[in-house]
Amino acid sequence: MSRRWLPVLALALLAGCTIAKPRTDDPLEKYNRSAYKFNDTLDKAVVRPVAMGYRKVTNPPVRRSFSDFFTNIRMPITVANDLLQARPKQALQSTGRFLVNLTLGIGGFFDPASQLGLPLESNDFGITLARWGAPEGDYLVVPFLGPSTVRDIWQAPVDSYFFDPLTLYANNHHYNGLQYLPTAIYLVTLRSRAIDAESFLQSAYDPYVFIRDAYRQQRLYKIYDGNPPLEVIQQMQGLNDQNFDPEQLLEQQHQWENKHPDQATKQP
Repeated sequence: MSRRWLPVLALALLAGCTIAKPRTDDPLEKYNRSAYKFNDTLDKAVVRPVAMGYRKVTNPPVRRSFSDFFTNIRMPITVANDLLQARPKQALQSTGRFLVNLTLGIGGFFDPASQLGLPLESNDFGITLARWGAPEGDYLVVPFLGPSTVRDIWQAPVDSYFFDPLTLYANNHHYNGLQYLPTAIYLVTLRSRAIDAESFLQSAYDPYVFIRDAYRQQRLYKIYDGNPPLEVIQQMQGLNDQNFDPEQLLEQQHQWENKHPDQATKQP
């Protein structure tokens, strides 16, 4: 990425935590906040404790190997969507990465493909719809699944049913529920990785807004392969809005920090 993008990228990554303008186009906010509260309660009661237990009984190299395995085994999702987007070069690269890690990487538990210069790409059906011109639609928090949009919600059924090896395995094997164990372990590894980033959420004066804006920005960067047009970023951040006042947003953050001093000290 060119150096001229670094300040813009930094601003995007800090959205919801410092001076990025929160988005207001959230007509489903009342429902979304209820769904967010439900997911957060479920996470604190069940998911996070399991992820913490996983971290206690494993060390970083083991967790990295499991993460590499699941990243590789789900690579057919990326390959399929590359083909749906008419991107044969990317599909070929991802196929090569999958095969190298599956063989030389001992089933995918190691990542020799990166050392060989094969880039890691992540793709899904939501991005496929976006690249073919489907509108984003309203932001949507889905119970059990988390943040999405009217467009992105389709990635769950389409990718899972047609392309995800973990789901295909579970749907075609029956071991008294044990066929879902690989998927459960995958979800635990995802949640375990997110624990290291919890301080960002704790430092946000409105965690719901932080997650909403961070999700939309992350999706935008994926749609444009990490290099969205400058005007798109400015529109997303509200920098082209005459009413944008970074001092006011900083003051809101400071007010939140004064009311929550214990959490404010955990800022990154």
